[in-house]
Amino acid sequence: MRELSVVGGGVIGLSVAWRASARGHRVTVYDPEPGRGASWLAGGMLAPVTEAWPGEEDVLSLGEASLRRWPDFARDLAEEGIDPGLSPHGTLVVALDSADAGNLEMLAAYLTELGREAEQLTGREARRAEPGLAGSVRSGLLVPGDLAVDNRRLLHALAHACGRHGVEFRHETVTDLETLNGDVVLAAGAWTGRLHPALADAVRPLKGEILRLRPRRGCLPPPKRTVRAMVEGRPIYLVPRDDGQLVLGATQYEAGFDETVTVRGVRELLEGAERVFPGITEYELVETAAGLRAASVDTMPFIGELGEGVFAATGHHRNGLLMAPVTADAAVAWLDGVPLPDEVAAATPSRRSEERV
Repeated sequence: MRELSVVGGGVIGLSVAWRASARGHRVTVYDPEPGRGASWLAGGMLAPVTEAWPGEEDVLSLGEASLRRWPDFARDLAEEGIDPGLSPHGTLVVALDSADAGNLEMLAAYLTELGREAEQLTGREARRAEPGLAGSVRSGLLVPGDLAVDNRRLLHALAHACGRHGVEFRHETVTDLETLNGDVVLAAGAWTGRLHPALADAVRPLKGEILRLRPRRGCLPPPKRTVRAMVEGRPIYLVPRDDGQLVLGATQYEAGFDETVTVRGVRELLEGAERVFPGITEYELVETAAGLRAASVDTMPFIGELGEGVFAATGHHRNGLLMAPVTADAAVAWLDGVPLPDEVAAATPSRRSEERV
């Protein structure tokens, strides 16, 4: 049994803590508010295929490797006591104008080339799949292999599982790794760059605003699967929850560590969503919030040893929930002294040194 300090109590840190403690290691998680932060505000999409784009094949491969782990990951969590709410309904990406339709065709061709499953739909077929879509939707791309998860149920499930295996939680902010005991996993999200010089210029905060809506009586129900679109160059996604709520996101821009919700951000999200799914104008606005994603310099996370006794698990950008299983597996492999999964090789932190050379 080894002693492990996990810095950060978001989805990555909690996943590492759970898996490590379940293998008999003594684990302490350091976070002033475990289970909050960007993970609490995430949309919950587990969608490496619809995030894919030429030039990011390594990110796609890592995301798919983690997606394959998700059914077992969710089942194991449910057996610990709380079901994380995994949804198998896939993703529908829609286009509203000719430029977006062209981009969808490019994405479909790219995915076909890679051997991934995706079905092109006409606008009428897309509306048949999701009746609430706007009449202006020109075309769609249905990706049945994508999953989604209720991020808040997931965080509750992870915290519960950690508690079952004796994980200690210290509600404090770490500023010096020298004060920690045992091995260290750095999973502090956007703040990780402040904790280790190797990541100082490699991980930065990327602000995103998100809304939660709830249909009122008589309203058209939310879509049954995740719906994504580009509206005037801005990404929009609508992710349904089992409790009837609809998560709407997400703005994305550089704002340092500012976590305030702006009028502009809320307006852009609502206007964009209305063009995709007009019925949301009658929904109740339940929550507005902003969080900070941990963005890396090249969209690939940093997963691997930084130095003796310190392991990086950060920089997951939009894919923290998606990549939690494979990241946790890598951290536990490192802790156990066995080779890391082959899929994380491209995420090694040493690539930064190689790029500088």
